[in-house]
Amino acid sequence: MLEAIAEIGRDPRTGGYRRFAWSDADMALREWFAGEAAERGMELDEDGNGNQFAWWGTGDDALLIGSHLDSVPDGGAYDGPLGVVSSFAAVDELRAQGHTPKRPIVVGNFADEEGARFGIACAGSQLVTGALSADKALSLKDRDGQTLAEVMTARGRDPRAVGRTDLLDSIGTFVELHVEQGRSLIHSDAAVGVATAIWPHGRWRLDFCGEANHAGATLMEDRHDPMQAYAATVIAARRLATDAGARATFGRLEVEPGGTNAIPSRVRAWLDARAADEGQLDKLVDALMHQARSAADPDGTTVGLTTESVSPAVEFDVPLRDRLASLLDAPVLPTGAGHDAGVLSPHVPTAMLFVRNPTGVSHSPAEFAEDADCQAGVEALTTVVRALS
Repeated sequence: MLEAIAEIGRDPRTGGYRRFAWSDADMALREWFAGEAAERGMELDEDGNGNQFAWWGTGDDALLIGSHLDSVPDGGAYDGPLGVVSSFAAVDELRAQGHTPKRPIVVGNFADEEGARFGIACAGSQLVTGALSADKALSLKDRDGQTLAEVMTARGRDPRAVGRTDLLDSIGTFVELHVEQGRSLIHSDAAVGVATAIWPHGRWRLDFCGEANHAGATLMEDRHDPMQAYAATVIAARRLATDAGARATFGRLEVEPGGTNAIPSRVRAWLDARAADEGQLDKLVDALMHQARSAADPDGTTVGLTTESVSPAVEFDVPLRDRLASLLDAPVLPTGAGHDAGVLSPHVPTAMLFVRNPTGVSHSPAEFAEDADCQAGVEALTTVVRALS
């Protein structure tokens, strides 16, 4: 299955994937998912938010497994898809073993988990739970200025159907398998681990504002260059996060007017910050903004902060986590990455399985997992689904 989708959305120049929400690549992956469901005789349901669910059986208290198929810019082949294909493979294994589940089994593909196009991570699952309002979601714009409402309409979906659904009324448990994003498992003999918690994390936009001017005719002492404060802030972010044992990343930048021979008038930068708890996260962002303003003031520039999204800390269901760790004889480990499982966790008992990543690299074409470890992940997920159903 991974080979079947290997070329969808792949950039031949970088080897990375650009599978953004509602793009041609995303639509092709949706068709692939529907075909896999049909091949297995599973009933396919797509909610108003674009989430896809393939049902083996009907009724309530269903066991949901799966992940997502979209990617970050130049993402890897495993982040998301490994969880989806492993879920279909687990269904195949259980059927081959003659297992008859006592509850429905549902394979899910959550829409726009990465938030690469519209800026809100886990948008599909957040809409399901009501954590993200329909009005806010539909007004989100991509870099071309298109709103989510316009994009969904162009793809034949009705924006009026976007919003909280009754899915959670039918789901009793959610288990998400995912490639490990980090190197914890490489230090053990285990190919599969069980997640304990997700760090709180968020996205903020910083607007550094100054005055556009000529790069050659303007004396250095006469400049109001917002790029200087931005550069100082990037350096401060690394220092502050390192000192706090946290994470801070500037991965997206827009410069206006964007001329090589023009001093910028505005530098718009997006911060991704994560920490072990909410207090440390707030302290990190506050300290960073203090540094940014201190750098901006001497140059006669300003900096503003806009909070785009914040996800609280998540501790996965402890009895379920402990049961799976014992069942699989697997180590437990936390993660600094966000997941749909984290969004659903406050609403249904939720657990995550991680498949070993030998390099720890993720959100990159270098993301990797050995075939043997992927197979171990399928076997672990099969064992879990059998036990829980």
